Amino acid sequence: MPRLHLLEIHEQPWCPQPVRDGATDCLNLLANLAQQYAFVAPKLRQALAAAGRNGAPIRRIVDLCSGGGGPWLTLHRRFAPPVDEIVLTDLYPNRPAMAYAARRSQGRLRGHPTPVDATQPPSTLTGFRTLFTALHHFTPPAARAILQDAVNHGQGIAVFEQTARTPVALGLMLMLPLLALLLMPFVRPWRAERLFWTYVVPAIPLVLGFDGVVSCLRTYSRQELAALIAGLEGPPYVWKIGRLPSPLSPVGVIYLIGYPQSVQAGGATGEGLPRVAATA
Repeated sequence: MPRLHLLEIHEQPWCPQPVRDGATDCLNLLANLAQQYAFVAPKLRQALAAAGRNGAPIRRIVDLCSGGGGPWLTLHRRFAPPVDEIVLTDLYPNRPAMAYAARRSQGRLRGHPTPVDATQPPSTLTGFRTLFTALHHFTPPAARAILQDAVNHGQGIAVFEQTARTPVALGLMLMLPLLALLLMPFVRPWRAERLFWTYVVPAIPLVLGFDGVVSCLRTYSRQELAALIAGLEGPPYVWKIGRLPSPLSPVGVIYLIGYPQSVQAGGATGEGLPRVAATA
């Protein structure tokens, strides 16, 4: 089916913050309970090692479009050491959830307090960049701008998507309202307004169901990801595109990983040299 860039409610400025935060809180809990991204850890560790300069390991990850932390509340344990800090950023920061993640991780997860545009993060936020089920929020020009900004600043970047333009994925998204009704009492930190917008006015379940379907229709295929990197400019990068399994989900995880091509990796670097494109 063709990619359709339709509207998602929770990313709109007019969406009430309790509804937006409640939706991302529920998705965070689901991602961590189901260990949705458990199989990405080895692939991401390999990229972090390859992206290190002069043998120095990457010590900071900058997560873009984090919501309240996504899968990092459990996933961060798979990156200690050498990663000292994982910075959670978002255009609409879910500050209570980020503060909770910081406490539960003994400070290894840190929420960035001000809004961060994923297409142009502050230059002070250096580190390997990640996006979990977020690239589909962006039009092709904006998605390319996210990748181009990483190249411009010589930062590695990894994109992971657990949605797909398939009937199976669409069917799974229709289960999100029911899962929200079942899981919301267990979401932490506890907030009464979250329960109000779930059980009194069921805005959060409805938003999750609608946005889940739209997310699938927006998701980039592996061929479309390859087209995005083909239009980038700058120094040589190694790019890898593929699919990984995901616990409890038949959809799996599509990934796009890129990092600067180093001399040690077997290629010279320099302006205008071609990138290495790989599929795994």
